[in-house]
Amino acid sequence: MRRVLVYGGRGALGSKIVETFKQQKWWACCVDIAANEHADVSIIVRDTNDWQEQAKQVEVDVEKALNNEKVDAILCVAGGWSGGNAAAKDFVQSCDRMWKQSVWTSVIAANLAATFLKEDGLLQLTGAKACLEPTPTMIGYGMAKAAVHHLVQSLRSKRSGLHSHSTTVAILPVTLDTPMNRQSMPKADFGTWTPLEFVAKQLFEWADEKEKRPATGSLVELITKNGQTDLVIGQLNHPPTPMTNY
Repeated sequence: MRRVLVYGGRGALGSKIVETFKQQKWWACCVDIAANEHADVSIIVRDTNDWQEQAKQVEVDVEKALNNEKVDAILCVAGGWSGGNAAAKDFVQSCDRMWKQSVWTSVIAANLAATFLKEDGLLQLTGAKACLEPTPTMIGYGMAKAAVHHLVQSLRSKRSGLHSHSTTVAILPVTLDTPMNRQSMPKADFGTWTPLEFVAKQLFEWADEKEKRPATGSLVELITKNGQTDLVIGQLNHPPTPMTNY
């Protein structure tokens, strides 16, 4: 049986990913602050201000859930958004929250991949297209996502601790079409928002067939216009190229 671990598997995108993989008869493990009843196993991340403690708790629980098995893919779609510049009253608090939601989760997912991912498996982390450039009105968010981009680039190295036959990529959405986003931005152009179904099916394709994946270390921008989503592949300090070249 093929296996996937979805970090953030209870959120809007994570739930859609779990649903998609389960439809294809994969075993699915959800790691989140709440359980996903559709997953085979749900690991509840305990709230703590200690990064090492959280990482150890998740590692121990994943090891128990896998019972000496390994996974074909680890997909980390945990995260959040917060605005604010350096003058904001809650600036430091905002940066701290963004770091925990995006960087803590991505680092823990990478650490899990070093132990539990199959040799030719897929590790996917979540960055953001906006954070390829300065983000003065959402500095905490920008810093956290830029760190995820750097992590993905570092994990492509043979000395990264991951198996050399594995693939590490980041998806860089603009805006995902989630119920929460629709509620908070009801007058937006939804035709420029990336559907969750598209993302979930794309991640399944990459997990299922290695030859369809972008090169390891790729930063994959999700560009949606008029309801049509294109993938643009790039790496830090390198110009992006269309997915059709892969």
